Amino acid sequence: MATQRSVKQIVGDLAFLDSSPFAKLLDSCLRSKSVSDTRRVHARIIKSQFASEIFIQNRLIDVYAKCGCLYGARKVFDKMSNKNVFTWNSIITGLLKWGFIDDASRLFASMPERDQCSWNSMVSGFAQHDRFSEALGYFVKMHSENFALNEYSFGSALSACAGLVDFKMGTQVHALLSKSRYLSDVYMGSALIDMYGKCGRVSCARRVFDGMRETNIVSWNSLITCYEQNGPASDALEVFVRMMASGIEPDEVTLASVVSACASLAAIKEGLQIHARLMRCEKLRNDLVLGNALVDMYAKCGKLNEARCVFDRMPIRNVVSETSMVSGYAKASSVKSARLMFTKMLERNVVSWNALIAGYTQNGENEEALGLFRLLKRESVCPTHYTFGNLLNACANLADLQLGRQAHTHVVKHGLRFRSGEESDIFVGNSLIDMYMKCGSVEDGCRIFETMVERDWVSWNAMIVGCAQNGYGTEALGLFKKMLLCGEKPDHVTMIGVLCACSHAGLVEEGRKYFSSMSKEHGLAPLKDHYTCMVDLLGRAGCLDEAKTLIEAMPMQPDAVIWGSLLAACKVHRNIMLGEYVAKKLLEIEPSNSGPYVLLSNMYAELGRWGEVVRVRKLMRKRGVVKQPGCSWIEILGHVNVFMVKDKRHPLNKEIYLVLKMLTREMKRVGYVPNASDDEAYEEQNGSNSTSDCQIDFQVETAIA
Repeated sequence: MATQRSVKQIVGDLAFLDSSPFAKLLDSCLRSKSVSDTRRVHARIIKSQFASEIFIQNRLIDVYAKCGCLYGARKVFDKMSNKNVFTWNSIITGLLKWGFIDDASRLFASMPERDQCSWNSMVSGFAQHDRFSEALGYFVKMHSENFALNEYSFGSALSACAGLVDFKMGTQVHALLSKSRYLSDVYMGSALIDMYGKCGRVSCARRVFDGMRETNIVSWNSLITCYEQNGPASDALEVFVRMMASGIEPDEVTLASVVSACASLAAIKEGLQIHARLMRCEKLRNDLVLGNALVDMYAKCGKLNEARCVFDRMPIRNVVSETSMVSGYAKASSVKSARLMFTKMLERNVVSWNALIAGYTQNGENEEALGLFRLLKRESVCPTHYTFGNLLNACANLADLQLGRQAHTHVVKHGLRFRSGEESDIFVGNSLIDMYMKCGSVEDGCRIFETMVERDWVSWNAMIVGCAQNGYGTEALGLFKKMLLCGEKPDHVTMIGVLCACSHAGLVEEGRKYFSSMSKEHGLAPLKDHYTCMVDLLGRAGCLDEAKTLIEAMPMQPDAVIWGSLLAACKVHRNIMLGEYVAKKLLEIEPSNSGPYVLLSNMYAELGRWGEVVRVRKLMRKRGVVKQPGCSWIEILGHVNVFMVKDKRHPLNKEIYLVLKMLTREMKRVGYVPNASDDEAYEEQNGSNSTSDCQIDFQVETAIA
């Protein structure tokens, strides 16, 4: 108020000998950001002999622009009969500052002459408004027209390269910078580290940092953020320790990056130490960004009580804080708590929706995930590639081809092309392949694979495993050979698909060769799953002794799945001696699992050893082992009908049994005889009342609106 009174008084009372007092008054207006005071000074200038002076008019344009009054700045500019380069620079800088980029560009094009400041304003202004390609265009043209590049030119150009994730252009700017006197500037070093970090070139960023003569908080922060975003996150913590040892005090940017690194590593001990440090600093204790980082860190470390405690104590929360809690609850299988938090959110963004949809999918509540996607569409929230990835996973888990195809149409409508980049969406294409394969539509999966703009190793794995699981063993092996020719390295998942393909195709010798090649050619130590595939392959081929030898030579303890695979093979090939041995091993691991008892009982029955059958069943009763009932389901008109043995609650129970009796009569008429060793067949012989059946009936909405 005192400043306003003095401006009014001075402007009203004084006549000046030169324009410098007006310039000082305008400086005062700029400090107070007062447009009204600027207008008063302007009115006085108009009445003075300095009304046409270029210096004071330039100053007026500059102050109007910086106070946000572009109308006043443009009015002064347009009325000026004489303009110099400073006049043009002032109006262009003002337009750029307030986002009138195209207007600034048109004025720049009409400038009679330009200087270094004019070009820097354009490069900087376009970079600050995320128009990175155009910013670099101005930078290149500035250089080609032989204007001297300074720290402002280089800083803005490097920022644009970082925004575009353009490593090639970034290295060219670096090369230019290395020929200038600004290479040793600490801010240029920080900008280079930031650019290389954003481009994912960690080693380049580290080389720049190690070559810097002088470092400051910005350079340390840039390197820590580089490691936190690109990995290894453990190096971010190491750099932080070095920074502390060098006597530089961390700020909120440092600590936010370090806390995020702790979240990535699930390093709860280090996270607690950082939290303790924060609590001792009053300035940072209530910082919103740090609070959000702490909530996220505790949630990712599975410490939901601590996350909630930090969340509840935050004086200000935003959508990021609440989304972190939703994600934390969802990952900890507390989906109800996640939904409750989500429902209470006053503001939601697509990340919040994605967190809850992912939570439902990961916890097997796929129908809820689909329902939430429909709600997202109704609320006109634009889904992202992450949304589609989770949606397709839900369809795959339900093995619902109709829903999967509807989800695919949404992917097509959003123009996803399955390519890498800053917002890579290749994984959506991979999810589509996986969904079609799990729904049994191999042709659709192959079509997606062929039309993908880019593929990664996951794309190949989805195809190989999908073909193998659907019985296309030869095709899966053909894809594996193509994958190797394309230069992609196989991983453990690839080799599971390959061995599974050999098993389904009965290619024993090829399976042995591929299993051996894992360590010899691809540097992959076989895991338990690979041994399981080999046992299945050898078991199907009747090489039971070789399978037993392989199990006993495993570097890890065999589990029930591996022994169960061999026991099933023993039943198929009627090897009772080995079957008894394997069953004993299985029962040592899982004494309450009904599977080994049933298989062994069936094997005895096939050989007519009824006494052993009775003994096994008595042992089951003694140990309280109950055979799990068989279960099957079928979808008709959007209803999923689930049938379980000896359960008769289906509303069409009588009609179903009539059809079943008719089918049984027809089967027996053409010579069908139930297998006496098969428990289900045994129950079938004892009357239709014991066969099936009930339905647990629930409806799945079939439209993704």
